[in-house]
Amino acid sequence: MAEQSAWQGHAGVALDRVNGFTVIDCDACRFKHIVPIPTPAELEHVYGHEYYSCEKPLYIQRHVEDREWLNLVYSERYEQFERLLGERPKRLLDVGSGPGYFLLHGAGRPGWSVRGLEPSAQAAAHSRGLGLDVTQAFLNEETAAALGRYDVVHMNEVLEHVPDPAAVLGLVHGMLNPGGLVAVMVPNDYSPFQAALREGCGLPPWWVAPPHHVNYFDVDSIQRLLAERFEVVSVETSFPIDLFLLMGDHYIGNDELGRACHARRKTFELNLARAGQSALKQRLYRALAELGIGRDVFVVARKPA
Repeated sequence: MAEQSAWQGHAGVALDRVNGFTVIDCDACRFKHIVPIPTPAELEHVYGHEYYSCEKPLYIQRHVEDREWLNLVYSERYEQFERLLGERPKRLLDVGSGPGYFLLHGAGRPGWSVRGLEPSAQAAAHSRGLGLDVTQAFLNEETAAALGRYDVVHMNEVLEHVPDPAAVLGLVHGMLNPGGLVAVMVPNDYSPFQAALREGCGLPPWWVAPPHHVNYFDVDSIQRLLAERFEVVSVETSFPIDLFLLMGDHYIGNDELGRACHARRKTFELNLARAGQSALKQRLYRALAELGIGRDVFVVARKPA
């Protein structure tokens, strides 16, 4: 019988133990997360002061290095929002806006008014240096009330970090205009390729990274969570970078090799775009999502009108 674990109303099959935390497939939440769950105060300290300087000291630098590829990603996202919302002027809030380049791209597109919310002092300062309107804070009831209403709330790699993602989505629901969109990207964890690498190659669960990653979503569970309040309209995954591991390029713990694999992924996507085949790439990534394959999941959902 599978080992069970429980903590303060959260119970489920125990999947992994790392650094004193246990990942459970939670029966109550219907997605995987660690127990014990860090408190908001603990996470605020980490993300407000330590994350970019200690955990990701090259994060902003690498955004600069990846600008051409990232602008392709950003353009496709804004184009999707425009197709779904029409040509009227639109307001977008980027929650966890990081160094600000997604906002900067939107600010340069006709008809968009953009604003960011970012807990890191370093990242928020960088964004303001680009001339962007970014508030350094976490999303909570107070900040949600102060920020007003939007047509799009974008959250790129945010929900895996928060202690209560359902509550965050509740705040987002209240901030969206009727018919507005929430766009969420999260890592696709405990995926079929990760299982193959674990069972066939003996690799440890390298994607389990508490306390920074609290929640571990997959293609199904992130849709299930969003569907509690929204209508899911689009699901795709990102390039399955794990393919390189399956082919023998063991980049875990090898930053130089990891960047080389990432560069090949960028080249693949940029060459398709130059050939006018971005639509083919998107169809491919939607098909991979149906198989549960891809490193990240990107879901767009609509607030009922």
